[in-house]
Amino acid sequence: MLEDYQMKKIKSALKIVLKFVLFIVFLLMLYVISAFVLSIIPVNKNQSEHTKEYTIYIKSNGVHTDLVLPIKSDLKDWSEKIKFENIQSKDSTHQFLAFGWGDKGFYLDTPEWSDLKFSTAFKAAFNLGTSAMHTTFYKQIQETENCVKIEISKKQYQKLISFIEASFQYDTNGDPIFIEAATYGKNDSFYVANRTYNLFYTCNTWTNQALKKAGLKAAFWTPADKGIFFHYKI
Repeated sequence: MLEDYQMKKIKSALKIVLKFVLFIVFLLMLYVISAFVLSIIPVNKNQSEHTKEYTIYIKSNGVHTDLVLPIKSDLKDWSEKIKFENIQSKDSTHQFLAFGWGDKGFYLDTPEWSDLKFSTAFKAAFNLGTSAMHTTFYKQIQETENCVKIEISKKQYQKLISFIEASFQYDTNGDPIFIEAATYGKNDSFYVANRTYNLFYTCNTWTNQALKKAGLKAAFWTPADKGIFFHYKI
């Protein structure tokens, strides 16, 4: 009788585990399907009414997207706040500045995918971490398969500037909060950002949201770079 009781307990426990695993699989499938469907739904598709006054770029490394803007224009001089002195090279001859938002743990603790820890991924996925803005200076930008040029209006650029500015956290002097001793190379720097990363608001969701807010072509929602590039290759 005792053995029968133990077997029933084991079977009951296994059923619970199986149901939990199936539920997780269902959620993952729902997430993937939603990501695919919602990322091909266009937002701000008609751009014919907008004048072409400024040039920006969307740049991807195959996973993560950056918005690349001219450092100086009549609307904004980014070098006044994102300072050349905060990069190792101190080179002030750069012409473009890339902005990328993401989980601080991913950015600072995971320079390579091989460095990824379960704790970092878990915190990022479930809204438990903090975020950072990654800025990279470029002397020139070329269109490639992973770098799309977009010509936008003054109104669109003003909205894009406002969105990016609102993504930074600022100190009492109104300067973005610089994260020292954190860099990928000689021409980039990190700053403390607003919001937190999660499965539904990723680095690419941030880029997509910036485009939406600026009235530019974008996906309805996407967690991946491909969901953004899809609307600039059709």
